[in-house]
Amino acid sequence: MDLLNAAFFIALLKIIWVNVLLSGDNAVVIALASRNLPASQQKKAIFFGSGAAIVLRVVLTLFAVQLLQLPWLKLIGAALLLWIGIQLLADSDGDADVDAHPSLWGAVRTILIADLVMSLDNVIAVAAAANSAPEGLRVPLLIIGLGLSIPLIIFGSTLLLKLMERFPAIITLGAALLGFVAGEMATTDAAVHDWFEAHMHGLDYTVSIGCAVFVVAVGLALARRGKREAT
Repeated sequence: MDLLNAAFFIALLKIIWVNVLLSGDNAVVIALASRNLPASQQKKAIFFGSGAAIVLRVVLTLFAVQLLQLPWLKLIGAALLLWIGIQLLADSDGDADVDAHPSLWGAVRTILIADLVMSLDNVIAVAAAANSAPEGLRVPLLIIGLGLSIPLIIFGSTLLLKLMERFPAIITLGAALLGFVAGEMATTDAAVHDWFEAHMHGLDYTVSIGCAVFVVAVGLALARRGKREAT
């Protein structure tokens, strides 16, 4: 029993540590999706979005290995993440009338979609950490470990929201990060990974940086067009 307890807690610590290391981009998208809400709704969006994202991540982790073996899945996810990054940046106009556009659940939906996409790599590491525990304890271990990561993500999102109010440039950097992550996902998809290794070895970062630039360029262009149309 002592050995079982030791294996359980070691695996639990691994899961928590993985989430500390890998949840930074999730905190970014939660903060981005919540930034235009009234102050009274920001905390609700962060709480509900983070909680629902953790539940989704538990479910996804249980099927992570099988899902990520499917070709094209990461490419589809990368394209979706590019779209989310562009939309978040295009909607960054701080003069928008938030009262006329109540979007609490819209923000929660964006958080869920983005977390689903961005967790595809994350859940593999979490599943690997859980495998060091006895088989019968793996599911409750995943639920406990990922549940404990909720306050970590919420704290990071709340901090980023405060920084965005003071330094609006962080919004652009956050959108660029989403583009960078999308590029990383695309180059590791099973359908194209071997081709990248054979023909574009060492250019993975170039693709990721290119995707980051693409998100910022398109997002800012759409934001400028939106301002012109509003005037």
